Amino acid sequence: MRSAPIRLLTVAVAVATAATGLAGTAFAGPSAGETRAATTADSQGTAVVRAARAAAFAHASATGVGQGDALQPQDVLIDPEGARHVRFVRTHQGLPVLGGDLVVHLTRSLAYTGVTRAADHAVAPASVRAELTPAQAEAKAAAVAQGDAGSAELVVDARDGASALAYQVQVTGSDTTEAGGSRTVVVDAVTGKVRSNTPDSDEFLSPSLVDTLRERGETLDPATGTAPLSAGLTAASSAPAARYPQTAKGTGSSLFVGKVPLTTTRTAARSYLLKDPTHWGTETRDAKNKEQENFARGTKFTSTTNKWGNGALSSRASAAVDAQYGVVQTLDFYKKTFGRKGVKNNGKGARAMVHFGNKVANAFWDPACDCMLYGDGDGDMFKKPLVVLDVTGHELTHGVVDATARLEPTFVDGDGNQYGEPGSLNESLADIFGSNVEFSANNPKNPPNYLIGEKLGLDQKFLRRLDQPSQDVLEGAIDYWSPETYYTEVHAGSGVSSHAYYLLAEGSGQKRIGAVTYDSPTYDGAPVTGIGRAKATKIYYRALTRYMVSTTDFHDARLATMKAARDLYGRDSVEFKTVIRSWAAVNVTAANVPPAVR
Repeated sequence: MRSAPIRLLTVAVAVATAATGLAGTAFAGPSAGETRAATTADSQGTAVVRAARAAAFAHASATGVGQGDALQPQDVLIDPEGARHVRFVRTHQGLPVLGGDLVVHLTRSLAYTGVTRAADHAVAPASVRAELTPAQAEAKAAAVAQGDAGSAELVVDARDGASALAYQVQVTGSDTTEAGGSRTVVVDAVTGKVRSNTPDSDEFLSPSLVDTLRERGETLDPATGTAPLSAGLTAASSAPAARYPQTAKGTGSSLFVGKVPLTTTRTAARSYLLKDPTHWGTETRDAKNKEQENFARGTKFTSTTNKWGNGALSSRASAAVDAQYGVVQTLDFYKKTFGRKGVKNNGKGARAMVHFGNKVANAFWDPACDCMLYGDGDGDMFKKPLVVLDVTGHELTHGVVDATARLEPTFVDGDGNQYGEPGSLNESLADIFGSNVEFSANNPKNPPNYLIGEKLGLDQKFLRRLDQPSQDVLEGAIDYWSPETYYTEVHAGSGVSSHAYYLLAEGSGQKRIGAVTYDSPTYDGAPVTGIGRAKATKIYYRALTRYMVSTTDFHDARLATMKAARDLYGRDSVEFKTVIRSWAAVNVTAANVPPAVR
């Protein structure tokens, strides 16, 4: 069942042309500065939240907010050109609403200009009386997810075009999830039907891809090795320090990116901790090959020399170097490019655990742990830990999406494969920003490109690619949208928006960038001239953080990126027009918006 596409509703102060299908306030022209975030803790943020909440109720016909609803702010964004955006989650009669999220848009003077909402219908359930007991819901959830059920919580499920009273249950130690991870099961409180059964972690490799690799007999054994130490890069002095802890400069010998600088914490004269004070305490720990989803129970990496790893699997710290380096580079990309302070934009560091589980052939962003988890590989098909740079950039971006739009798959099959355009868009954004992490790091041992997983050692030389996604025959990725895209596995379906992004950034046709030759086609055969990676990336980030919600599909993403380009560069700009052209080049247009699939 497919929910109706979300509605991007705005006050039509300035009317867009029929060709674009875009309506809304035309904000001030582009600003040279980046946007900045405000939290609800400061006075300006509090005033914005108060105005946005009042506007949501005052404009109920547009926002869908009604009697019995309450709005909790999740994020406040204040743009340099003046717009304000407040992201809310909703409760109804005190119950959390799944799919009830919305973003209210305001002017500099806090006047309402529009809303982006996940549900285009009332969120009040037809029945407010549960026929199932919490214990019955927990038993049902434990049975379908094959694990240990936690306490059932009553919610309103507004995700599939209607609202229903339901129980939400987290199931841990699930036998249906790789490495016994957790799942969230939603059970209808009236009928007992399982409404959804979704893994909580975002796996880099889908179950279908793992099965395909096994069938083909492929072995992933990426090359490792260290590079010469950069000039002037030395370990911190062992001379006694007056006070501890101190920030220290060390070096790491990684598996995949050679020798790299690491900022660490000096805890005593000859004692160092793999924790970076300059990145809000970002830290990597050792899961000790346990299925450990509690970061506090991970084992700290320490050193007496501030030299970490040896570039080989014989040192447990080598994988930790890759992880810590990758996490820091990802944080640097988001901070330098968008001013984002951490995954959740809250000035807190990111966390990672390597050597997760026993022979786990995957890497995850785990919301339960609020950290990255890296398996060591199964020793058979996957020979090494999955700690390569773009895997980290990809997975931490899932954390960014989780902290903003919370894009979710629409349904999951019995094997754990996920489907639906919001889930595909999530995977696409992870690939887009993951590739940007490589460009930002610009490490000669990991040259930047628009390929994903090129260091995994696959026969096809990459896992996915943005210029022509269909070259990924392993996952059956697609280049263009069609009505069947809704039923495409999310990693394969991600090709639609990844392709649109590449066309926006680099344009169509053949091009050589660095050591890679690209040749990007278009659905209609007409050429696209790119606007550059920096501008394209800025547009997609603004679209994610301001104009996407949990149910955003590809046609809604088109509108979201158009709004972002309008904000940044103006409605008459080349950038705005190229956004429209790039989506048309992957067959996403105003003319072919699909009706809801029931």
